[in-house]
Amino acid sequence: MTDHRAPTRLAVVGAGVMGTNIAALALGHGVDVTLVDVDEDILAKARTEVRRKLKHAQLLDALPADRPRGTLGTSLALADAAAADVVIEAVVEIAEVKQKVLAEVSRLVDPGTLLISNTSCVPIDEMAEWVARGEDLVGVHFMNPAYLIRMVEVIRGGATGDATMAAVTSLLAVLGREALVVADAPGFVINRLLHPLINRAAMLVQEGVASAETVDGLLEGCLGHTTGPLRTADLIGIDNLVDSLRVLHDRTGDPECDPCELMLAKVRDGHHGRKTGRGFFVYS
Repeated sequence: MTDHRAPTRLAVVGAGVMGTNIAALALGHGVDVTLVDVDEDILAKARTEVRRKLKHAQLLDALPADRPRGTLGTSLALADAAAADVVIEAVVEIAEVKQKVLAEVSRLVDPGTLLISNTSCVPIDEMAEWVARGEDLVGVHFMNPAYLIRMVEVIRGGATGDATMAAVTSLLAVLGREALVVADAPGFVINRLLHPLINRAAMLVQEGVASAETVDGLLEGCLGHTTGPLRTADLIGIDNLVDSLRVLHDRTGDPECDPCELMLAKVRDGHHGRKTGRGFFVYS
């Protein structure tokens, strides 16, 4: 993408909640997508999820009505991402997993191919050491659901090149997203603020100070939060939050980022939030 033309094919590595969100966003804006994961059952579920999310976005008029939809392909082979104009890493927030994916992808793609990490907390400078060309790597923190929330957080690492910043700007324009650029740091801005808040909200429930309903109700009614911190936790996935909190705690030493026992218990019990039907709240 050295000439910064609009991308025609996007590869998304990781077919979970954010991977399918990003795929739906791109498809809805006319960009073809190859969705890569390691498990065919995950990919089968992802195909259904992408269709559902596209329908949801269409019902809410969140996609351009005059643009034909892109086509979706799925693959178990990371090598199938090599032909894409842009590769987005959207795997779990575990550094070792991200390192394996990014290192392999960077060996497969041509120099100048835009590499994006949808990292929640792992710093871009840390990931730049894993790839062949750190200047091609940038962070784009898409919000959940990516096909509805227009604002994204773009993280420029110390090695990120000017050409990469121009390319990511072009991509986000095609996808109809607005971007605010931040400097690199663990958790950046959004999650350096949000994740300790969620952890503290869970501690208040754990300590019996208030129920989850009351905690969320107070932040929504008194502080104007559209969604309370614990329903936000359920949307993100409590398992993902625990991984991200550990990343933050390891890299900053902030005690507010040490996952509380209630969060850990919910992960052990398989109560991860909306995707499992139960977290801090119960979902049908």
